Amino acid sequence: MSKGYYTHVRITDYGPYVTQVILPMGSPVKAESLTPRTFSVFVERLDELGEPLLLPKSWMALDDKEESKGYVQVVKAYPSDREGNPDAAGCCVALDMAYGPLAQLSSCISAPAGLNVYVKMRYTVTQTAALETEKDAVSGLVYDYPLGTYTPDSAGWINAVSSYAPQPLGYGYYVPQTAGAEMHPLIIWLHGAGEGGVDPTVAYTGNKVVALSSPKVQALFGGAYVLAPQTPTFWMNDGSGQYGNSGKSMYVEALKACIDEFVAKNPAIDENRIYIGGDSNGGFMTMRMVLDYPDFFAAAFPVCEALYDDTISDGALQKIAHLPIWFTHAKNDPVVKPESTVVPTYQRLVAAGNPNVHFTFWDNIKDIHEGFKDAQGEPFEYIGHFAWIPLLNDDCRLDYDGSPVTVDGKEVSLLEWLAMQKK
Repeated sequence: MSKGYYTHVRITDYGPYVTQVILPMGSPVKAESLTPRTFSVFVERLDELGEPLLLPKSWMALDDKEESKGYVQVVKAYPSDREGNPDAAGCCVALDMAYGPLAQLSSCISAPAGLNVYVKMRYTVTQTAALETEKDAVSGLVYDYPLGTYTPDSAGWINAVSSYAPQPLGYGYYVPQTAGAEMHPLIIWLHGAGEGGVDPTVAYTGNKVVALSSPKVQALFGGAYVLAPQTPTFWMNDGSGQYGNSGKSMYVEALKACIDEFVAKNPAIDENRIYIGGDSNGGFMTMRMVLDYPDFFAAAFPVCEALYDDTISDGALQKIAHLPIWFTHAKNDPVVKPESTVVPTYQRLVAAGNPNVHFTFWDNIKDIHEGFKDAQGEPFEYIGHFAWIPLLNDDCRLDYDGSPVTVDGKEVSLLEWLAMQKK
C-alpha cells in the first residue's frame, strides 16, 4: 500500500533544494536498523502540466536534452519528528539527500522557457532493507504521494501585487518581527534576469534573498522590512523585448509606484532609511532607479550591475555623487563585463568626489558556506557572475584597493555599513 511523504526545502547559495524526505511510520523506529540504504529515493521533475521536464544535459550542450528524473543519493537516515528534526522517539524517518551544483535532481527550480520557475517534484521512496519499529519489523513500504513541504527559510514572507494600473508588479515582502512602535528601514532587492515572471516567490528564493530576513541580518538593522518586486520579463527591457545597451527600462515608473505604495501601506517604514540593491539585471535597475530618483534612497548596493557606463552622462552621475553606494562584482564575470560597467562608473564617482563609495572586487566566487564540492573534492567555484552569493552572506568587507572598509576606525561589512546609512 502506498503512503504519503513530506519534503523539506532549503534556500541555499545555489537556489532552493529539496534536502530531505520525511516518511511517517506510525510508531518510533529503532535507529540502529536505519542506514542510507534502507530506502531508495527516485524523483521525477515535472512541468506545470505534470509532464517530465526535458532539460539540457549540460551548459555546454543546450540542445542535448533528457528527461529530468533519476535516483537521488541518500546520505543519512535517522528517526525524526514530522518536520525532519532528529528525534529518537519520533514516529518518522528522515532521509537527508544529496543536493547542490552536482546534484541538480534535488533542485526545486528550472528554466525550461528561459525564466526560473518552481517545478513539481514527484518522489517514489521504496524500502529496500529490513526496518524495525518499537512494535514490529516492517518491510515493503512505498511512499509516492506528497503530504506537504516545509520551507522554514522563507517563513514570514508574503506575496502581493501592486495596484499601479498601467503596469502592476508582483512582489514578495517581509515585515520585521519586532515589538514596539519604532520605525524600521526598508531593504529593496531587485532580482536578476532569470527570476522574472509571475511567481514572486522566485524573486526572493531563486537566490538566497531570504538571508535578508534571517535573524542575523535583521539584528543588524534592528528589524527591517524587505521588499522584492518582480518584473514580468526583465528589468533591462526598454520596451523592445530585447537585451540591449540603451540603459533604459520600461519598468521605472511601475517599480517606483510599487515602492511608494508599499511604503504608504507600512507607516512604520523610516523614509530616511530606504536602501536599494540587486543583482545583474537587478543591479542594472538599482543604478537606473538611483539615477532617476537620486534623492529618494539612503544608499544603494548594486551587485554585478549591468548598466553600461557609457550610457551615464556626467550630469546624471553628478546627481548621485552624494549617495552612499557599495558595488560588488567579480573580476572573472563572463556575463557582465566589469570593464564596461562597474569599474568605470566607480572610478567616475570617486573622481566626482563621492565620499562614501566602495567597491568589493572579487577575484572569483568560491563556496565557503554550503560545503559544496567539485568533482575533485575541492570547494566548488561558482560562475564569476554569482557575486550575489558573498553579498547575501555578508562577506563583502574589502574596498577596491584591497583594504578593509572602515567607519569611525572600525572595520565593517557591507550590510553593517548599509545599516548605518541615513539620509
